[in-house]
Amino acid sequence: MKFTIYQESRIGKRRSNQDRLAYCYSRDALLLVVADGMGGHLHGEIAAQIAVQYITETFQREARPTIADEMLFLSRVLSNAHHAILDYAFDKQLPDPPRTTIVACIIQNSLAHWAHAGDSRLYLMREGRVAFHTRDHSRVQVMVDQGLIREGEQATHPLRNRIFSCLGGTHSPQIEFSRRTPLYAGDTLLLCTDGVWGPPGADQVLARLDAKNIIQSVPHLMDEAERLGGATCDNLSTLAVTWLDDFAEAPPTTISTMTMPADSFTTKMEGFAPGQLPPAAGDLSDDDIEKAINEINNAIRKYSK
Repeated sequence: MKFTIYQESRIGKRRSNQDRLAYCYSRDALLLVVADGMGGHLHGEIAAQIAVQYITETFQREARPTIADEMLFLSRVLSNAHHAILDYAFDKQLPDPPRTTIVACIIQNSLAHWAHAGDSRLYLMREGRVAFHTRDHSRVQVMVDQGLIREGEQATHPLRNRIFSCLGGTHSPQIEFSRRTPLYAGDTLLLCTDGVWGPPGADQVLARLDAKNIIQSVPHLMDEAERLGGATCDNLSTLAVTWLDDFAEAPPTTISTMTMPADSFTTKMEGFAPGQLPPAAGDLSDDDIEKAINEINNAIRKYSK
C-alpha cells in the first residue's frame, strides 16, 4: 500500500472536545475511524472513545495482515462498540446512555469498504470533485429527501441535531454499509464530523480541497470551517487519506507499507490522557481522567475476545 494521510481534531468554541478519530494500518490493510460523541460533558467523549478504541484494537488483532471479510468486520465491531457503550452506562447507572456518531472505513487490495451511523461523513474526492458522500441519518436529511428543505439548509435548521442512528443511546443503531469501492491513484477519502461539513458554505470549501497535498490543504479546510462556524463553532475533526498506486509519483510524505512485517501495526489515535486536556476542561483532574480511562478499558475488555 502507498498513501498519504493526515488527521486533526479541534475543540472549536465548545468547552470540551467530544470528537475522537484514529487510523491504524498493517502491511496490507488500513483502518480509518471518526466518531462524534453526544450526551453531555465527558460522557459523550467516553462513548466516542470506547467506539474508536474498540474498533482500532479489534483491527489490530484481526488484520494479519488483512481482514478476512471487511463488511462482516465492520458490522461486528460497530455492533459490539454499541453494546460496550451500553454496558458502560449500565455500570455507571446513567439515566441516559451516552451516544456517538461513527464512520469507519477499511482499505485493502485498493478497495474501500465503509459503514456509518449518524451525521459524521465520508467523502470520496476524485479528479478534483466530490464523487460521493455518505447520507446523514438525521431529521434534516429526511426533510431534504422529501423536498421540504433544500440541500445546504441543514446547517441552519433548528432540527439539525436530531440524529436517528448512532452507537449507544436507547435504540439499536441503523448502520449503513457501502458497496465495495475501487480506489485509483489520486483518490482521496475524507472522514469528518459535522463541525467540518456543517457550517453554511462549508460544502463549497470541501469541494475545493486540494487532494494532491492534504498535509497542507486539510489544515486550511479546518481553518475555514472554524471561521464559518463562528462563535458557536462545534468540535471539528478530519481524517484524510490520498491513495497512491505503485506507479504514482510519491511525494516525501507518502507512507509505504511494503517493508512492514506482516504482524506489525502503526496506529495514531486522538484521545484524552492525563495532562492532555484543553484548558476549558480544567474541572476534571488527572485522577478523574485516569478513572475514566480505566472504565473505558473495562467496557471494551468484555468484547475483546
